[in-house]
Amino acid sequence: MRRRTFISACIGTTVGGLAGLAYRHANVASGSPLRGAADPSGARLYSATDTAFGTTITARVRHKDQRQAELAIEDAFGAARKVDALMSIHSETSQVFRLNRDGRLRDPDPHLLEVLRRAQTISTLTNGAFDITVQPLWSAFSRSAANHTLPSDQEIAMARQLVNWKHLLAGPRQLSFRKAGMAITLNGIAQGYAVDLALAALKARGVEHALLDTGEYMSNGARAPGHPWLLGVQDPRHADACAGTLRLDGRSVATSGDYETMFTPDFVNHHIFDPDTGHSPLELASVTVVAPTGWQADGLSTALMVLGPDKAMALAAELADVDVLLVGKTGKIWTTPNLPALRT
Repeated sequence: MRRRTFISACIGTTVGGLAGLAYRHANVASGSPLRGAADPSGARLYSATDTAFGTTITARVRHKDQRQAELAIEDAFGAARKVDALMSIHSETSQVFRLNRDGRLRDPDPHLLEVLRRAQTISTLTNGAFDITVQPLWSAFSRSAANHTLPSDQEIAMARQLVNWKHLLAGPRQLSFRKAGMAITLNGIAQGYAVDLALAALKARGVEHALLDTGEYMSNGARAPGHPWLLGVQDPRHADACAGTLRLDGRSVATSGDYETMFTPDFVNHHIFDPDTGHSPLELASVTVVAPTGWQADGLSTALMVLGPDKAMALAAELADVDVLLVGKTGKIWTTPNLPALRT
């Protein structure tokens, strides 16, 4: 499963006196101590990386015992890899690949059913702005991109006929599509779900302080006593600059943007599609969502891109413990009042 990472540690070593992020790529699934003395409790920072979702995933934990930190990180990575193995659209052994290929899937895994249920929740909440059945549109644009062109209006119209989240029939014994040729992608929610499972695995091992990156971010506790985890939100037009810096408060953070996977260099045609038009939404360059869970942040970041700034801000105001940072294509920024930002 290929997935974009739009939030980067693009802040410096200190911001306002607080320590910034500086990932050290340690051995896969093996905690490695970072430089620096133990804190007053005797805990140290440990960092490790692994591979899932077609990218590098990272865990940083603060713990007194290196072996326990390693075991916790291994459990967290295992949880993320399991989600990837089930929900990849590229791996022939994944359940999502088999569903897309055959049009039906018997005995779906409970984790897949749970992600589909949560996807339906976001689709209902956003009146279909979030729709996991947009994969035919992605396929149409990808085929044309291979020939350095865009799909025709007729090709887009044909793909749109296969897009409707209500036409995925999901039950504990079988998944199926109402129309032949339909397909799903869980790239807009699976990594958020994975970060939730990964954090639960860390907590089960007694880890109280952690920062996880599965393509979406989740934190717990603090980087050090009195020093919260910080994340820089990438400026959608300048890869080495930040649109803002967030002070993580235990919620998850996800960003969707128009700049990571583009079909045209003008940012007009990209990997996010409006199910109603078959084209990419035109108003926003990026959306960052801070939400209680990873799956919420992940799914909402995609949906709010489609909704545009006015509807996105209105919806965010209605949702408990959800904050957003929107960046328009002209550079205008919108934020909710309680966004945990150090600067915007």
